[in-house]
Amino acid sequence: MDAENTLYLDLKDGRVTIELKPDLAPKHVERIKELVREGFYDGLKFHRVIDGFMAQTGCPEGNGMGGSGSKLKAEFNKAAHVRGTCSMARSSDPNSADSQFFIAFDDAPHLDRKYTVWGQVTDGMDHVDAIKKGRAANNGSVSDPDSIIRLQVAADAKE
Repeated sequence: MDAENTLYLDLKDGRVTIELKPDLAPKHVERIKELVREGFYDGLKFHRVIDGFMAQTGCPEGNGMGGSGSKLKAEFNKAAHVRGTCSMARSSDPNSADSQFFIAFDDAPHLDRKYTVWGQVTDGMDHVDAIKKGRAANNGSVSDPDSIIRLQVAADAKE
């Protein structure tokens, strides 16, 4: 394991390990690690969760409209959106990714090369599966959503 390119995502049900992919999306990985080290993600809600599709987080407003204030140029790559893929959320503008990201519950090939893949869950996907789901009728918005307890770079991890 490369501790500098591994994240520990602590959720209510346990720890999720995410392998970062700097070879695929170097600027996104750099920015995610910067935000993680600032504690930006700690306590943020999974505001949009669609069963069988994905769980989205990273909005400080908790409604999908906020970010860190730093837009990133797209780094679309050849990685497929498969179960456990971590990818950036964005608006219709391909270069609008900021701090919001999602974890795929299942394969989503319709997202390939349209969203920036920056990581892959390598352990703890069962904890991701346990994130409270939203209502499909409301585009996956969640009432009383689950939150990130803590997100750390493994090299900096404190138990």
